[in-house]
Amino acid sequence: MSNNNFLRFAKEIAYGHHEKWDGSGYPQGLSGDDIPVSARLMALADVYDALISKRVYKPAFPHEKAVAIIEQGKGSHFDPEMVEAFLRIQESCYATAQKYADD
Repeated sequence: MSNNNFLRFAKEIAYGHHEKWDGSGYPQGLSGDDIPVSARLMALADVYDALISKRVYKPAFPHEKAVAIIEQGKGSHFDPEMVEAFLRIQESCYATAQKYADD
């Protein structure tokens, strides 16, 4: 991958991961396939990480609750195909998150 591709994907992710599949996100209000694939993927990963991680304003949610929340967002917040792919590999995602979790 060239440096230009790296920067292109970085921009797509940074700028688009708060867009929502149904168009209710920001900053551009993009919807569906108008949202770059990289941003759709990061949107789901970012939410999963936020849900299973402790924050100053909330405790970490159990993996099962995080998965249920993501499943509820299928077709509204998240690309339905991304959710289906996540559901197939969710245990692997959880194992990776546990391996690299903050102390």
